[in-house]
Amino acid sequence: MSRQRSMDAILASEYVSIGELVRLTGSRYSTLKFYTEEGMLPFEQAEENLTRRYKREETIKRIHKIKELKTAGLSIPQIKDAIGVKQ
Repeated sequence: MSRQRSMDAILASEYVSIGELVRLTGSRYSTLKFYTEEGMLPFEQAEENLTRRYKREETIKRIHKIKELKTAGLSIPQIKDAIGVKQ
C-alpha cells in the first residue's frame, strides 16, 4: 500500500489521483470511477505505471457541476450532454 500524500502536497499539485479526488470532494471512489469510465472525468495516463492523473482544479469543478446537476434531477445522459461529453 502506498503512502498518502499530505493535504498540503495534494493542494499544491497540478495533478491528483482518484483517491486524492475522493479526499478533496467527499465523493465515493466507486462514483468517481464510474464517472471516469463514462467519460465524464478526463484524465491523463502515464505509461510507466498506468496511474490515471486528473488535473486537480478543473476536475474538482467538474465533479461539483455533476453533483449540482444530479441534485437537480438530471439523468446521467442528460448530465453528459450538459457538460459536453459526446455519447
